[in-house]
Amino acid sequence: MPLAPVSKRRQVMNFLSNHPTKGLTIAEAKSKFGIANLASTMRGIKNQVETYGNWEIVKERTPRNKVRYYMVDTPSRHSHVCFRSNG
Repeated sequence: MPLAPVSKRRQVMNFLSNHPTKGLTIAEAKSKFGIANLASTMRGIKNQVETYGNWEIVKERTPRNKVRYYMVDTPSRHSHVCFRSNG
């Protein structure tokens, strides 16, 4: 039985999590994934990933004044639990 196709939203999430320093502009999202309204897609992704506290969606302006979205790993995901050696 064939696997279900990966949604455009999931493709964007995969791209941003695999390329955290690259980010994604509106034009790139349209050419790579066929997404016409990246802002709406990113709102849905933001609601999903920030609910669990693992990722944060960051929106920045490029030098050419275009919007670029990033999905940044939150620090708490890499923090270590420390125990006192004396109990």
